[in-house]
Amino acid sequence: MKSTGQVKTDRTIALVGLMGAGKSAIGRRLGIRLGLGFTDADTEIERSAGKTISNIFEFEGEKEFRRRERRIIKDLLDRPAHVLATGGGAFIDVKTRCLIRKKTLSVWLKADLKTLHRRVVRRANRPLLLEGNPKEILAALIDERYPIYGLADLVIESVDCPHEVMVDRVVDAIMNYDRSYERTADECGKVGEN
Repeated sequence: MKSTGQVKTDRTIALVGLMGAGKSAIGRRLGIRLGLGFTDADTEIERSAGKTISNIFEFEGEKEFRRRERRIIKDLLDRPAHVLATGGGAFIDVKTRCLIRKKTLSVWLKADLKTLHRRVVRRANRPLLLEGNPKEILAALIDERYPIYGLADLVIESVDCPHEVMVDRVVDAIMNYDRSYERTADECGKVGEN
């Protein structure tokens, strides 16, 4: 059922979750539905670096990639409200998560292992999956990251259905979100020592 209510927001909508959750595909359509621009953080990182994420990982390492990612996301969050698809590890980084939680309405697109695996094996540009069995790596990432993704403002199950149905679910959740809750300045949702 298509959402018919109007959603007005002065806050960026940040989509978080593992690779294959649908952040870019849903984010583009969500931006159109909400009348907001759409930005893919990974695309912006590649454009800024002049190289692919795979090349950054290979030649500069994950630590350098996370540093670049944090800087780019900080810059993106200074722009007017838009829909932002973040990379799978962005919300895991404490400093980046603090930025996202303070400046956006965060939406976790949560998918199960079977769904993620089916979606990601179609593409060979996932640096973290090149180090072994993709299904085992995804399972380990789920164990590690899902408790942290759970700190997002909203959680939407990402299932195989038409994209517009997923967009409807996100819009409905945004419309029903309790906006009266204001975060304190030090609330970043720190989990463990990250």
